Amino acid sequence: MSRATYRTDVDVEVAIVGAGPAGLSAATQLAGKHGRCTLVLDREKTPGGIPRHSDHLGYGIRDMHTFISGPAYARRLSRQAADAGADVLTQAMVTAIYPDNSLEVTTPQGLLCVKPLALILATGARERPRPARLIPGDRPEGVYTTGHLQNLVHLHHGAVGRRAVVVGAELVSWSAVMTLRHADCTTALMITGYPSPESYAAFNVGGKAAFRTPIATRTRITRIIGRPRVKAVEVEHLDTGRRRVIDCDTVIFTGDWIPDHELARSAGIDIDPATKGPLVDTALRTSQPGVFAAGNVLHPVDTADIAALDGTFVADEVNRYLSGAAGEPREGMRLIAGPALRWLAPGLLRPGDPAPPRGRLLAWTDHVIRFPKITVSQGGRTVATKRLPWPASPGRVFRIPASVLSRVDTAKGDVVVDIANAHPASTTADRHPDLSVARQPSSTSHTDTA
Repeated sequence: MSRATYRTDVDVEVAIVGAGPAGLSAATQLAGKHGRCTLVLDREKTPGGIPRHSDHLGYGIRDMHTFISGPAYARRLSRQAADAGADVLTQAMVTAIYPDNSLEVTTPQGLLCVKPLALILATGARERPRPARLIPGDRPEGVYTTGHLQNLVHLHHGAVGRRAVVVGAELVSWSAVMTLRHADCTTALMITGYPSPESYAAFNVGGKAAFRTPIATRTRITRIIGRPRVKAVEVEHLDTGRRRVIDCDTVIFTGDWIPDHELARSAGIDIDPATKGPLVDTALRTSQPGVFAAGNVLHPVDTADIAALDGTFVADEVNRYLSGAAGEPREGMRLIAGPALRWLAPGLLRPGDPAPPRGRLLAWTDHVIRFPKITVSQGGRTVATKRLPWPASPGRVFRIPASVLSRVDTAKGDVVVDIANAHPASTTADRHPDLSVARQPSSTSHTDTA
């Protein structure tokens, strides 16, 4: 369809794609504090993003200084944006971004051409489903991601099975366990390919005590068994190769996030090959002038309240851009993750730009390092080191003070950030144990109903 067929043009100062925590918080700041005409577009019927169907406590700690459930948090974010004067349009699917940053939008009421002066991408991230993880076996009913499970249980009040296996041991994995309990489904086993659960120790200890959920470490799922519904899964210990079959009627794949980057990619915006999200500088600018990005579309994946704080941060940068205070961005250098890190964000450093949100670089590691020693190097020479008192651990974002970059010389090229005291680099199978194509079942497989 050509752009000439559009019936309705909408002119705004700022358009935001995505009504999750990042998008709604950006809208609140832009419309409320800065008085900008702001339109939020979201494909769902109700704003709020993932927290809408995450019906447990733990939301709003850092941004709202409260402790509420996901749905309550989503409602509060939506109300704040509306009270600030932002317009939130739901059931609005953005299908294209044009070179002038105008948006092609499909709604039940018809087609729109939204023409903003600045654009924020806040499309979030999603869990990889079973097909993307290349898990062999049957294709039965009863296989979900956490998001699918919570949508089914909390929004549609649907039923799941009676006995589940949860793949992953991250924070979101415990969220899945809580949702399963709400649906009267017992979690028979939680598995992770890492030597220890990725979630915080308090969650692991409390979760095992409250839900009596056993956790199998260094374990991956190798086969799903059953038709028309799941009857069992086969799992393998990564170190011994021993396999066993766990009886279950439900399988939940958790974590293994990927940014919802399709819109940015189709627009020709530069994508960071490590994070799979838009490549941004510390002001959260993308490669396309006037287009910014915030929240979990930039990297997989941080908590909802951190995404909301990113939204507030990017709103201030967008306001500076619109007022002309930011000036033209200067030539920058790449920030590159060293061998001990899977990714690093933001990915660009420009002279004169602000520090990144909350003064932190974000990274991801596949090893537990209790007291990580950060190194910063240029041209093969170490220019800074810093020992941190908090651990780097798989399954959650590792935060590095941006002050480690204070000695970087903008004339000496790209910057590599690494952890000097990390374990040796792991294999692909170790880094993504549940994504590896399984070998054929061994003769040592047996049934385990415990």
